[in-house]
Amino acid sequence: MNERETDMMAAAADNEPQAQTEGASLAGVLDGEQPIGEKEISEAMAVLEKYKSAKASLDKRIIDNEEWYKLGHWKQYGNRVMEGKRAPSTGWLFNSIANKHADAMDNYPEPNVLPRAQDDEETAKLLSEILPVLLEQADYESVYSDTWWRKLKQGTGVKGIFWDPALRGGLGDIAIRSMDLLMLYWEPGVEDIQDSANFFSLALADNDRLTARWPQLEGKAGSSGITVGQYVSDQNIDTSEKSVVVDWYYKREKPGGQTVVHYCKFCNGVVLYASENDPAMAETGFYDHGKYPFVFDPLFVEENSPAGFGYIDVMKDTQDTIDRMTQAMDENTLAAAKKRYLISDTAGVNEDELLDTAKDVVHITGRLDERGFMELETAPLPSNTIAYRQNRVAELKEISGNRDVNQGGATSGLTAASAIAALQEAGSKLSRDMLKSSYRSFAKECYFIIDLMRQFYDESRVYRITGQQGGTEYREFSGQMLRPQPVESVGGVELGAHEPVFDITVSAAKKSTFSRLSQNETAKECYQLGFFAPANADAALACLDMMDFEGIEKVRQRVAQNGTLYQQLQQAMAQIQQMAAVIDQQNGSNLSEQAGAAAAAMTGGGGGGEAGAKTVTNSLGGQVGGGTNPLATKAAERAMNINNPNK
Repeated sequence: MNERETDMMAAAADNEPQAQTEGASLAGVLDGEQPIGEKEISEAMAVLEKYKSAKASLDKRIIDNEEWYKLGHWKQYGNRVMEGKRAPSTGWLFNSIANKHADAMDNYPEPNVLPRAQDDEETAKLLSEILPVLLEQADYESVYSDTWWRKLKQGTGVKGIFWDPALRGGLGDIAIRSMDLLMLYWEPGVEDIQDSANFFSLALADNDRLTARWPQLEGKAGSSGITVGQYVSDQNIDTSEKSVVVDWYYKREKPGGQTVVHYCKFCNGVVLYASENDPAMAETGFYDHGKYPFVFDPLFVEENSPAGFGYIDVMKDTQDTIDRMTQAMDENTLAAAKKRYLISDTAGVNEDELLDTAKDVVHITGRLDERGFMELETAPLPSNTIAYRQNRVAELKEISGNRDVNQGGATSGLTAASAIAALQEAGSKLSRDMLKSSYRSFAKECYFIIDLMRQFYDESRVYRITGQQGGTEYREFSGQMLRPQPVESVGGVELGAHEPVFDITVSAAKKSTFSRLSQNETAKECYQLGFFAPANADAALACLDMMDFEGIEKVRQRVAQNGTLYQQLQQAMAQIQQMAAVIDQQNGSNLSEQAGAAAAAMTGGGGGGEAGAKTVTNSLGGQVGGGTNPLATKAAERAMNINNPNK
């Protein structure tokens, strides 16, 4: 572990203070006057309060949406009209959200790293192999799921990509966490958090754990005047023994124009760690990439804000109407199911006997007539009331693109599998659009991961992967492979250093049934067209440049590899022909002609088959079916064995 990494153990960025400070020390905090002290913390607090005030309406909406998600919106509103009445909460809105979440998990992302320079091809291939393993070790699937729930509920999913020096037994590794938008604050009016002058991440931490980790907090833990948003809960949560810990990120511009990001952790005005106070990071900043380690993924974009709005925001009005209509229908049904009576004060009816269904006889005093006693009938709801509710349910489904056919339900009069599949594909347009946005955010996260690997992976690490043949293979990786490499001098002139730069494309590792079927059909079509025949590599690559489908980069790589194989095969056959020509001159034989025929057969140029018939080639470009060429086969055998004395 290098000196810088050891210093980083003073504060690993995390949303939970107890986790982020695991194994931390105070070695980086110096005595005496420092760049970050009480004055700077006081100024940061003032900025934080300004950010909190500007974000108050968003925080209220987030808390409100959580109640809608939990079907608890009746108690949230406290409508006087509904007091003492049934408060039904139907699950149409929740069902729409749950289905969108299922769509996201069916299309779990997988990165494909592409080099920008030929020298970086091997490194890019290695990153493509180990990144999924690294994500699995970071429990990314759980983080991805949690973030999608928040994205659908709150309108924005946020992930934090941090370096945690406490992982791997102190070796350190990358940590990825789903962040609660309610605990994040940024400059009002910016659309990208990287444009914010400051960024704050808040968390509640137990006072005893804080003072055990940082002794300077002894006697100072407790209420700090900073309030955090609280979700409505049926449980009475006591926060009196907790303190608000602030992770403060801010940017500074260096004299050369380079921007660095600094990090400070404080609680109740006490500095726990500050990168500007750390000699190892005072100049370089906390992270070499110079960015806030957070990725925002809004569902529906909102102007002048990095946060968006979600499905609950656009569906809750319709859901409210559905629930009110359901409440009216419930009351009408219950009223109709229970017998009620109109009784005159002079009727002399024994009410106790009347209401007791176990009594066979009800006594009255005096004469009984229809004017003194009659049953109260409940009129049924008009048919247009029921139709109105059904229309609002259909409206809610339409808003979310959550039609019955997308959930496996049948459509009236529709039985053909192809027609149902076409409707499912059309209905999934909204989900595909959401996934594209999510994939862009995922690519940003991968760039962050690569940057952290470049900065902190000093020791070589070994990753177990599944090879192309399905077997277990091991890959060794070090951050040195990502760092600038000296470029060979030309004419004694140093050309500087080359730092590997990559592009990242994203595809679905876990696909929906329809997506898998579609991709399988594309693969079969490419095979039938001869894309994978090495002899057709150039034409196949030209065709792929005009096509667009998921996973096209992997197909393009495989076709390019086949083209290289074909060139190598051609070179080998040319050498064989040259050798055969030399032998023909010495022995007067006819091996060169036979070798040429063999070369034509092995590289796909041999005849066979009827004129105009479609030629099917194998993986080496040789013809499959349509007849054989025994002469070419024998010639190939003889040509390959001309130097073998045993043949």
